[in-house]
Amino acid sequence: MNTQPADNSLITNFNLAGVIASYVFLGLSLWINTDVSISTKGFWGLAVVLLTISLVNFVKYKFDARIAADRLSQLEQARNEKLLSEFVDKP
Repeated sequence: MNTQPADNSLITNFNLAGVIASYVFLGLSLWINTDVSISTKGFWGLAVVLLTISLVNFVKYKFDARIAADRLSQLEQARNEKLLSEFVDKP
């Protein structure tokens, strides 16, 4: 079941294509560049992978915080509606 709107899906796919393209171009530049030693290329590649992992975790935690805030807001709204309906229904 897809709960994302089409706009979010389009933006997500566009960003994914950009990330894939940047990895391809980085890989090509590391492969083609002969002025840099293989160990330096390895460190560059490792740095990019670790940066990607860090960014994914950062975004995940931001989304989790937003979801938690939304859930708390929904619970508070439901509680307020229940209190209002109980107040209105009192004889």
